[in-house]
Amino acid sequence: MFKKSDKKAMIATLAASGLGLIASIVLSYEALILAANKDAVLSCDINAVVSCAAVANHWSATLLGIPNSFIGMIAMPVVMTIAVVLLTGAKLPKWFMQITQLGAIAGLIFAGWMFYMSYSVIGILCPWCLVTDLAMIVLFFGITRYNILSGVLPVKKSVQKKLEAFVKKDYDQLAMWSLLVLMVIAIVLKFGEQLFS
Repeated sequence: MFKKSDKKAMIATLAASGLGLIASIVLSYEALILAANKDAVLSCDINAVVSCAAVANHWSATLLGIPNSFIGMIAMPVVMTIAVVLLTGAKLPKWFMQITQLGAIAGLIFAGWMFYMSYSVIGILCPWCLVTDLAMIVLFFGITRYNILSGVLPVKKSVQKKLEAFVKKDYDQLAMWSLLVLMVIAIVLKFGEQLFS
C-alpha cells in the first residue's frame, strides 16, 4: 500500500503525463499546420526567442521521420494508464515495471536532448516543448520513486538499500526540483529580457 508521500508522487506522475499529453496534442496539431504551410505563424510564436514554428521546422523535431509530438501522443496515455492502475493499489508485474523504467529513462534522455537542441543549437524556445520537458522530468522521478520503493529494479541488495534511503529522505524530490530550477535559471540567463520583448 502507498504511503501518503508515495501516492503524491504517483498523482504527480498522472498529472504530468496528462499535461504532457495536452502539449503533445497541441504540438501535433501545429505540426499538421506546418506540414501544409511551412511559413505558418502559430499561436505560440511570440517573439524571436519564443517560437514553436522555428523549433518545429528544425530537423530534430522529426527525429524518427514523424513529428516527435506524435510519440508523445502515444506514450503519455500509456503512462497515465499505469499511474491510474498503481493508484488503485494494484501491482503490475516486475518485468513490466522494469520496462516502464527503461521507457522513463529513454523519455528523459530524449527530452533532455530536445531541450539541448532548442536551447543551444536552435537558440529558440518552444513553450509547448518546455511543457513536455517538465512533464517528462516529473513522471520520470515519480516512476523511479515507485520502482525503488517497490524493489523492482534489477540491482544488488546493497544498492537497493542505498536507493531506498535516498528516496525515503526525499532526496529524489530535491534532485527533481533542482533540475527544474537549473533549467529555469539557464533559460533566464541566456535569453533574459528577450523572453518578454
